[in-house]
Amino acid sequence: MIDSGGANIGSVMFALERLGVTGELTRDHGRIRSASRVILPGVGAAADAMTRLREYELGELIPTLTQPVLGICLGMQLLFEHSDEGDSVCLGVLPGKVERMSAAENLPVPHMGWNTVESLGETPLLAGVEGQHFYFVHGYAVKSSECSTATTEYGGRFVSVASRDNFFATQFHPERSGAAGARLIANFLGMNQ
Repeated sequence: MIDSGGANIGSVMFALERLGVTGELTRDHGRIRSASRVILPGVGAAADAMTRLREYELGELIPTLTQPVLGICLGMQLLFEHSDEGDSVCLGVLPGKVERMSAAENLPVPHMGWNTVESLGETPLLAGVEGQHFYFVHGYAVKSSECSTATTEYGGRFVSVASRDNFFATQFHPERSGAAGARLIANFLGMNQ
């Protein structure tokens, strides 16, 4: 797991342990490049997270990874090209822009709580959990992307799962989403390189 300073690092590590996997938290380029799977967690602000990634030259490393990579919440947003949060240039692995969500009647921002994910087609990450509820906490989202594999409704549709090649991403927190989240993480861990 990439040590990006995200507040969800502990909960992701515990989710891995519950699946019998010992994760390693690191910024070491060699360890990251040689890992069989990589998770980019994140809770916080895009500008601060990108500053940390660039400080350790991880902004250059991450897009070159060839093993399965999973971005979670802010980790997902960082995989896109740009975020309105802090007018941040992000990693550019996935095409699209992260925008501030708009509040609507009875739908405050940030979007916090359980919501469903609607698959846009077959995706190995969502095998066995299509239509399940997952836990969200975010105020920014990608409204559309050619790499979207699932969307969620909250005052309008936004991308809740995206993938391209070996990169996968969830706007929600699978590590806090009970059995459905555990299954999704297991699906990721079972992917071939």
